[in-house]
Amino acid sequence: MGRSHRAATPRVGLISVSASSLIDFTQVELAEVSRHYGRRRALARTSLTFRAGEIVGLFGPNGAGKSTMLSVIATMVRPTSGTVTYGGATAKSLGDPLRGRIGVLGHDLFLYGDLTARENLEFFGRLYSVDRLGERVEAALAAARLTERANDRVSAFSRGLRQRLALERALLHSPRLVLLDEPFTGLDDESTALLTARLRQLRDSGAIVLMATHDFENADDLIDRMICLRDGRVREVPDARGNLRVRYRQAMAEAWS
Repeated sequence: MGRSHRAATPRVGLISVSASSLIDFTQVELAEVSRHYGRRRALARTSLTFRAGEIVGLFGPNGAGKSTMLSVIATMVRPTSGTVTYGGATAKSLGDPLRGRIGVLGHDLFLYGDLTARENLEFFGRLYSVDRLGERVEAALAAARLTERANDRVSAFSRGLRQRLALERALLHSPRLVLLDEPFTGLDDESTALLTARLRQLRDSGAIVLMATHDFENADDLIDRMICLRDGRVREVPDARGNLRVRYRQAMAEAWS
């Protein structure tokens, strides 16, 4: 009997990395972006600019709009109004190759439990038509420190190991824009250190990194900018230095008192 590949189907088609490499941008801009679900306002007239070489932290209570913002920027959800541009061009004008420049790590890790770690990476690499696939897969396994577990089925992995593999899955095609939703979930100290180092590498390489998180401790000394959300509304904290938890509480109290 063949293997049953049970996992949520990723919203990604067959994308050529060679075609995607022709598309590049050094900033993403949201202009008056709103997203409504019926009468519920998930994002309200948001205007922000994200630039290459920075890690931006998105903070806020559950339901504040963080995941919606990431989904809109990832082209997975269309804004109700407003525009998102990538180097001045819209997702519609850039077409499918734009997704070859975006890497997403969300709550659903998009991994197939009946496949091995190596097979998962190979599968997603083929979706993106990644060149030198074997070489990139081995490098990804090494970055996640999963080389010795490369031929083990993912169903046998802990949440932390799956999280590490899913991050490398999201980075396999060398995206310019990296969107992370609660990336520290389920990670032990070793995995947290690996993730932190990986994010700094991405920033240093010129990636645009957006990270929604409740983990103030691990975000300290990592993010370059702090953005707070509540009920779909946004406030940027001008200076993200210092104790993030304290600065977050101050920002929330001042903006929505």
